[in-house]
Amino acid sequence: MAHAYTPGLKVIPCTVLKKKRLLPIPGKVLVGMGQQVEALDVVAQTQLPGKVFSVNIANRLAVAPEEIQNFILKKEGDTVKKGEIIAENKPLLKWFKTSVESPVDGTVETVSMLTGQVLLREPPRILPIMAYVKGKVVDVTPDFGVTVESEGTFIQGIFGIGGETNGEIAVVAASPDEDLPAEALNETHKGKIVLGGRHAGLATIKRAVELGVHAIVVGGIHDRDLRQLLGYDIGVAVTGTEKVGVTLIVTEGFGMIPMAEYTFKLLASRNGEKASVSGATQIRAGVMRPEIIVPGYPKNVTTCKKEEGRGWIEPGDPVRIIREPHFGVIGVVKSLPPELTKIGSESHVRVLEVDLPGGETLVIPRANIEVLEK
Repeated sequence: MAHAYTPGLKVIPCTVLKKKRLLPIPGKVLVGMGQQVEALDVVAQTQLPGKVFSVNIANRLAVAPEEIQNFILKKEGDTVKKGEIIAENKPLLKWFKTSVESPVDGTVETVSMLTGQVLLREPPRILPIMAYVKGKVVDVTPDFGVTVESEGTFIQGIFGIGGETNGEIAVVAASPDEDLPAEALNETHKGKIVLGGRHAGLATIKRAVELGVHAIVVGGIHDRDLRQLLGYDIGVAVTGTEKVGVTLIVTEGFGMIPMAEYTFKLLASRNGEKASVSGATQIRAGVMRPEIIVPGYPKNVTTCKKEEGRGWIEPGDPVRIIREPHFGVIGVVKSLPPELTKIGSESHVRVLEVDLPGGETLVIPRANIEVLEK
């Protein structure tokens, strides 16, 4: 049977997932092998060094650098409070007295007689790493973190912004082709993962931020709204670190594109259940997709898919077209002609035939589709 290799998005009712939760620098692992963890449980933590502040004592007291040892009141390793005097001169006339105060709480890192400066370091900051998903610890990396295994619904989006978050799924749109207006959101959606349909505009996203909605999942968004929300063009950089107050996941693409019916129904079937989502996206090397994970078995499902996707496409597979003029359209592969075909750009490429729900058949370059793994 003919087949072709192709990238694809996963929309799977139940599968086995493994998530590595690792610290950027060595720290302490707080859970053990085989332990059950909740999404918000801290599995590891470390201390990040505090910010360093430089205070030029010699300049402030108008003395030579090597002379500051006569005026410094703190030594290396001493703790200081913001506003506490760390150096002062002792003139004959008190009106000429000059004091140097600490600009921060912290410790004295170094006292330099060469530069006349004192370096102060703020207290270390605790960096916790949460489990992110409900599951079981199946691997421990000493001093760095763990791997959490979870069974549940797994759905990938096309694009997203915002970091990891959690909350209950709240279905707001009645159908995958219904827009998500700002007035559809209310106080009951605080802390929720809101499922929309076709599109969410800038007003809707701002309303979600005001209400404390944790995440929005919709089919499409206009790039101009995204630009106004962020204040800059997203480009091809990795997303996921944006501080906009809500995580946004787009399942289909840019524009007013109805969410794939299968995706919408699958998410809607988990209404009211807790989910973990991440908007982190990277399109180039090391592809990373935004994701929605709902732990546990969905209705009418008794087993979870344990095997990996086969990595290629065959006739009968559902696919999404990812290039204009049919961007976002979903169909089924009819055939995979082996011969090269001339397309509008005058190039000769391998193509496939895609049957659309309305009965139309399109001939599409194989590079212009992605498989929907179910």
